[in-house]
Formats: sequence, structure tokens, C-alpha cells
Amino acid sequence: MAERNLGELTERLRRCFRRIEPFVQARKYMRAMMSELPKRNGWTVAEHVGDRTPNRTQRLLNRAVWDESEAMAEVRRFAVSGLAEAARKGGRQRGKLVIGALDETGQQKKGDATTGVKRQHMGCAGRVENGINTVHLSYVREGTGHALIGFRQWIPEEHVTDPVRSLRSGLPADLEFRTKGQLAIDICVTAAADGIRPDFYCGDEVYGSCPELRAHFEADEQAYVLRVAKNFPITLPGGTVLSAAEAVKTLLKHERQWEIRSAGKGSKGDRWYAWAWIATASPRHHLLIRKHLRTNELAFHHCFVPEGRPLTKTRLIRAAGLRWPVEEGFEFGKDCFGLDQSQVRLYTAIARHTVLVCAALAVCAVTAALLRDRTDNQAPEPVHPDQPPPTDPGQIPFTVPEIKRLIDDTTTLRPPGHTDHWVNWRRTHQARSRWFHKRARLARNIEITQVS
Repeated sequence: MAERNLGELTERLRRCFRRIEPFVQARKYMRAMMSELPKRNGWTVAEHVGDRTPNRTQRLLNRAVWDESEAMAEVRRFAVSGLAEAARKGGRQRGKLVIGALDETGQQKKGDATTGVKRQHMGCAGRVENGINTVHLSYVREGTGHALIGFRQWIPEEHVTDPVRSLRSGLPADLEFRTKGQLAIDICVTAAADGIRPDFYCGDEVYGSCPELRAHFEADEQAYVLRVAKNFPITLPGGTVLSAAEAVKTLLKHERQWEIRSAGKGSKGDRWYAWAWIATASPRHHLLIRKHLRTNELAFHHCFVPEGRPLTKTRLIRAAGLRWPVEEGFEFGKDCFGLDQSQVRLYTAIARHTVLVCAALAVCAVTAALLRDRTDNQAPEPVHPDQPPPTDPGQIPFTVPEIKRLIDDTTTLRPPGHTDHWVNWRRTHQARSRWFHKRARLARNIEITQVS
């Protein structure tokens, strides 16, 4: 199935290339992204695919004539249709949310020659580092799967306005400076042109603090659940304006006003939090607050739901809990497909590498979603903390990394059945680990599960 999906997507991409040679090289490049190469750059990719020099790979990314924007559109359409088919086959269409999750990810760089490189806060490093940042959109189908379907690289304003640096970086002549929130608007507009209208858009404080992004969604009658800072102002029904933190202190004084709900299932079980919401002067806007059960740390979400759409606290909580798959998409993209290993410098080359990585990720994500129900035979979850473990833990469903391993065409000599054996061993081991993790969490959260 993975090979069939790979063939379908590469056939879709064929129309984006004027000549057959760069298309063939792009197909080889995608295969290299799916390989077990420890590092993916021009030299290692060329050696892996059988080229005599890195010239063909470098030409593909830098100088070959092909439309990377249209290629990303094909990847987006493939991922959305594939995940929709998986949801339909698994009976997960009705009642399940579709989320567009916005977030940015960084890539550390040395020197100052790479397009957009600047000392800035890098989430991947957890501190200020030299690097580049790219805003991504993840398409998330609740209970089915997710894939990265759009991106824009953030370019500092001083790079855009410097004609020398702009020319050296290969920036388009008509490129204008855009904040991360404005880049998110561009991505969402492009997705909407393909008919993609998620139930909610979600994002962290970078996007919740952008009034232009919020105004765009509201003008487009698009629901959203966006994280905001504690000083975010809200207008209460009586006209009083308070910060989000002040509103919690003023209006949520009693424990009974908080409701313990799961933010969704992770690999180790439900993610429990206390939740509350506050109505604002607008009947379509609410402030949703999440409280950590042990630390009491608060997270604030500004929510908008257009007229005529269902508006319940449960639905908003589910939406807020479905933002995390974009982080998993970054993890897969970097660890499994070399999203941050391009070692290219020009604007177009970075975009082309990102497109081909997203294509490789989409193939594996769609395949994993389609195989989810057929390959998930885990033992039933524990129901009390002293329950003995099952004799056979079963196996977790195929994951994106395991699909990648199966599709890898590495030339390393291995005994017959070696790859299949290790894929199955890992799935069994992970099923057993998940069972014990869930039992351990059940022991810690027994009061929560009894109340909820």
C-alpha cells in the first residue's frame, strides 16, 4: 500500500516539472528522505541514490525548472483526500473534528549565508540561537491521522529590505515582509482555495496575539481556538474590560466552576486537565481556560465560533487538545525525513527541500491512517490500577516511522524477513509499554477517572 501511495503522489507531481530529468531526480530525492540515512545532504543523497556526484541533487534544489508551489498543492490535496478516505473507511467521519494546526519550527544554522538566518528564539533549541524559522500548517483528522500540508519561511524584515542580501539569498523580487501571523493567513488562504475548511484553526500565542489573523478568520466565518497570553484583554457582557488572568481571578473563585476533562488521548493515556470558560460581550466569543492538575498552571484560549455552528465547551476542549499533532509532525519530519537537514542556503532551495520532505511524510502518514484499524490489535486497556498485565499485549498500529522503514529501499544486506521481524517486535514492545504506562497513570489518576 505504501508503494502504491508513493506511486500515486509522484504521478501527481509529474505535472509540476517541465522536463523528465528533474522529475526523476525529485523521485529519487523523496526516496532518500525515506531512507535510514543518518544525515541527508547533497553528498549523502547523491551517494544513496547512485549518482556519481551531488550535482544533480544540487541542480534539482537550486536551478532546475519546476513549480514547488504547485507541487506543495499536490501534496496537500493528496494528504487531505487520503486522510478523508481513511476516516471514511474507519467510520471516523461523523462526529469527529477536523483541525488546522498552525505552528512554526526552526533549524539551527551556522554563519549568516542562509536565507532568513538570524539569532532568534528557536523552539527546537529552547533558547536564542542562530537559525531559520518556518511556519507550517498541519491537517489533523481526529482519530485518524495528520500531515503537514502548507508552509512559509519567515524572513526577517532587514533581509527583505536589504537589496544586496535579498539578491544574494535568492528572494523573489516582489517578496514583502510578513509576520508569522500574516504568513499563517497566506497559508490558510491557499488551503481554502483548495476547498479545505477545517472545523477549527488552532495555534499558540504567536498566532493568538495576531489581531490580523483573528480578523481574517472571523471575516471568513472560520472558527478558531487560539492560545493567548495572560494579559490578553477580554470584554465581559457588562462592558468591563479585564485581562485573561484578571478574569479568572474575578470570575472563577470556586473549584466547582472547573470541570476535569481529557484533552485527548496520548500514547500513554488520557491527558487530564481542569477546564473552565468565560463568556464575553460577544455571544460567539469565549475565553477557554486550561489548568494543570498538579501545578495549577493556566493556559488561555481565545475562541470564536460563527453563527449557526455548534458551540459547546466540550467541542472547544476537543479542538484545543488537537493542536499537539503539529508538534508530532515536526518530530517525524526532522527525525525520520530530514526536515532540518537540507544544508541548502537559497530561498527556493529551502522551499523545494521542504516540499519533498512534506511529500515523503504525507505518503507515510496516509498509509499509516489507512492501515490503522487493520493493524491495531492491542490488548484492552487496563480498568483498575492493580490489574495484572495481559499475556499477549498485541501490537500498536503501524506508525509513520514504521511505514518509512518498510518503504526504505536501502541496499544494506539483511537476512530474509529481518526488517519485518524488527517492525513487529517494536510494535509489540510499544503495545506492552503503553499498557503499563496507562496502568501507572490510572493509579495516579484514579480519583479523576472515578469523577469523570
